[in-house]
Amino acid sequence: MERVLVVDDEENARIGLKKLLAIEGFQVDAVANGFEALEYLKNAPIDLVITDINMPEMNGLVFLRELNRSYPSVNVIMVTAYGGVESYLEAMNLGAFEYLNKPVKIEELKAVMSRIFNRELQRA
Repeated sequence: MERVLVVDDEENARIGLKKLLAIEGFQVDAVANGFEALEYLKNAPIDLVITDINMPEMNGLVFLRELNRSYPSVNVIMVTAYGGVESYLEAMNLGAFEYLNKPVKIEELKAVMSRIFNRELQRA
């Protein structure tokens, strides 16, 4: 079972996405910011991180940099309600697999996740 970590400071978005992904059969945990996510990852292996970009304390792009430094094999999907070309390009240059706009459409997210996990199976 694939393990997913949702990182979003908006509680409703975080809990809602966690519930939807659990219904789809993923093992899902959720935290409120990048600091909590990095701490969580010290003790729990994760296959995929879905993170918001606009968060207080540590925004998603800074989190992505830190994540790549410590956990370069973890796949990342960035989500944002305030996307622009600059943040898109930065996220992709930092190694994000995909960049989605909020509200996230579950079918679109599932398609991206399927591409990620199928790619991982082909590598194995």
